[in-house]
Amino acid sequence: MPVRVWMILLVLAGILHRFLPESRWLLVHMFTLGVVTNSILVWSQHFTERFLRGEAPERTRRFQLGRIYALNIAVVITVVGVAGGVWPATLVGAVIIGAVVAWHAVGLLWQLRAARAGRTAWHADGVWYYICSALLLPAGAGFGAALAHGLSDAWHARFVLAHEATNLLGFLGLAAAGTLIVVYPRMLGIDDDANSGGTLRRTVPTLAALLCGLAAIVAGALAGIAPLATAGTVLYLAGWVAVAAPTVLRAIRSPGVRLQPWYDALSVSAALLWLCGSLIALAVIVATGPLDPDRLAPLTIPMVAGFAAQLLLGVMSRLLPSLMGSGGVVTDIGVQAMNRWAVWRIVVINGGLLLWLLPLPSWARVALSALVMLAFVLFLPIMIVSARRAMSARRTMAAGSRPTAPMASGPMARHSSGSQITAALACLGLVVAVGTAITGTTGSAPATSAAAGVTPTGNVTRVDVSAQDMRFTPSNIAVPAGDSLVITLTNTDDVVHDLVLSTGASSGRLGPGETATIDAGVVGSTVDGWCSIVGHRQQGMTLTITPTGGSDTGDSGAAEHSAMGHGGGGSLTPGDAARSLHTPVSADFRAADPAVAPAPPGTVHRYTFDITEQPGGVAPGISQMLWTYNGTVGGPTLRGRLGDTFEITLVNHGTMGHSIDFHAGMVSPDAAMRTINPGESLVYRFTAEHTGAWLYHCSTAPMSDHIAAGMFGAVIVDPPGLAPVDAEYLLEQSEVYLGPEGGEVDHGKVAAKTPDLVVFNGFADQYLARPLHARVGDRIRIWVVDAGPNLPSAFHVVGTQFDTVYKEGSYLLRPDNALHGGAQVLDLSPAQGGFVEMTFAEPGTYSFIDHVMSDAEKGARGRIVVSE
Repeated sequence: MPVRVWMILLVLAGILHRFLPESRWLLVHMFTLGVVTNSILVWSQHFTERFLRGEAPERTRRFQLGRIYALNIAVVITVVGVAGGVWPATLVGAVIIGAVVAWHAVGLLWQLRAARAGRTAWHADGVWYYICSALLLPAGAGFGAALAHGLSDAWHARFVLAHEATNLLGFLGLAAAGTLIVVYPRMLGIDDDANSGGTLRRTVPTLAALLCGLAAIVAGALAGIAPLATAGTVLYLAGWVAVAAPTVLRAIRSPGVRLQPWYDALSVSAALLWLCGSLIALAVIVATGPLDPDRLAPLTIPMVAGFAAQLLLGVMSRLLPSLMGSGGVVTDIGVQAMNRWAVWRIVVINGGLLLWLLPLPSWARVALSALVMLAFVLFLPIMIVSARRAMSARRTMAAGSRPTAPMASGPMARHSSGSQITAALACLGLVVAVGTAITGTTGSAPATSAAAGVTPTGNVTRVDVSAQDMRFTPSNIAVPAGDSLVITLTNTDDVVHDLVLSTGASSGRLGPGETATIDAGVVGSTVDGWCSIVGHRQQGMTLTITPTGGSDTGDSGAAEHSAMGHGGGGSLTPGDAARSLHTPVSADFRAADPAVAPAPPGTVHRYTFDITEQPGGVAPGISQMLWTYNGTVGGPTLRGRLGDTFEITLVNHGTMGHSIDFHAGMVSPDAAMRTINPGESLVYRFTAEHTGAWLYHCSTAPMSDHIAAGMFGAVIVDPPGLAPVDAEYLLEQSEVYLGPEGGEVDHGKVAAKTPDLVVFNGFADQYLARPLHARVGDRIRIWVVDAGPNLPSAFHVVGTQFDTVYKEGSYLLRPDNALHGGAQVLDLSPAQGGFVEMTFAEPGTYSFIDHVMSDAEKGARGRIVVSE
């Protein structure tokens, strides 16, 4: 009964999934927890009694029933917890589920010991499959609860693999293997007595291989050891080959055995193929790349629908009639009813799943999903019809008559199979065609024209665009003027997105993994695009289509082009900046070294500053023409002691006039700070008469532009008695006002004080990707200088407090002060500087930010990783 209820609820959830929270999770887990777990508890008890040749004592039936009640209550609690975002409820449900199934394992073990003591067991080793299966679920439930609570990206990927391996391959896989070793030969029509010897001999070694493979997968996943997880996957696959291959080979080699179009055999065989294919794909994924949830996600449908669902329905199609008929003609009647439309269902399910893995348009995938769901759901009414026919046959036999035996298979059955295959293929083709047509006509037709009077060329530009992490890639599309543009949009994110063009064309909302085609029409003017989901456009999810002066005049009337990049000639937008912050840095990215070296020996420090104008990155995927001292933003850090002399030779290798102003020195600006033209040089000499963290910068007008373009740096003059620390860093905060891609700073934005990015040491979010490091108990000193040119800074480290604050040449706070005071922020106006000190009591990841939060969200943030 619970299995039937969960099947009905699953169908309703599938129909209403767009309106349900966490719908993908709900669909998967209503099936695995509701349908599969209930089925395994029931059928493992049934087969244990058969393998041991003895029914469990009647007094234990109430415990079995109690486990079923407790299991389903726990599943409801878990579903409510996840859907409602109440993690304590999720945890409670997971704990109860694990405890119930572990209790079931104890019950099976007790029956096994009793049977062995009485020497009644026929296939006792087979019971170990069910015991091991049940003992694995508590661990899988624990992994699932941890995932629901939330983990870092790296640990999330590891726990996903461990969770799926333990539950799908372990709990379900071991129970299925233990059952199929005995049941699968009967499905294929192999004589039990002829096969039983080989079947029983391979039981224990096969179980050992499966368990060792699972252990290696889980250990490799949790430890992040890809070769170990890969080897485990291969070993587990070998175990399943040992389960199924001997039976299949015997069926092929036996002249008297002919595979009939029976649903149970076809469904289980298809399930085994999906399992093997998924395991091979898993081994390749783990072996060839980073362990990423996005790389594992495509295996969910093959494993859950292709393997688990078909396996369960196939086994139930054999067992339910057997239980009701107890063999003989009644069973045959029930089996025949279960085989109604068997071939059509098998072809639709498996053909549909194969097509679903392809990049089809969104409505085609929706229609295909509905057809496959229908083929699965038909199991319910067919099961009811089978049960009624079997019961009718039993009543006929009880009345002293013999029910009519089902017709033997023959030419008519083979003709029926051919017709069903044809019908299934026709249905698949029809739903794909209709879905594709709907996508093309309702979701993508432009409401207005972007042709702007341009002469159509007859060519078609086709561009693939992906939506992920609040950005479209590519975000700028260059199209030859007069070409028609067709965009294929794929949502590779885990949330819903769409693309709306200013012409009115729209993709419609796309769920994760869905694809839509948008006909933008003939392009003769700039077209803007954006995601219309609330808040997505504001976070940078925008796109621009720009016509170019020429067109492709090749021979083909359907010439294809693609372009990406920022292009377009105008300044980059806040949307471009926001998109860049969602883009990971490259593997070879090197962050600016924030470590500060001690003051060098001696009292005179000589440097040469070469002024250059050169391209450089300011955020992932964004390059600007930077104006620099010695090629970096900011320039070299100078450090000395009170009374030291600094002598800097400034050489202008740029294309315009530049200069320098050291706040650490007191000199006449007339000569030292004068602007020098390209090719000229000057010597700037000053003595450090006061301590502090000082700014230097270009003072050529417009000064704000020169500073914003990267012409600044810091001078640290140590206060007397500065105590040694375990690590010392310098962060120079500045604003970035983006011009065109690869172009120079946007003066209008600087004047309006509207930065696109706010950064530490010249590059947005670089210390998120390449964090600072410390150990528990270390004393850390962080120098901070606000280079501006316009905005203040409020430097804060999340999770700790400052016991030392030094600002503008004076201590504001020292350790062990009489008031036991601490500080949370070092507040600096543009050109101010200072330092803070702190220790970390616990390991963890501590974020540092500009607590002007909108500026932190523009790139002024990083991490400090503290280890033991």
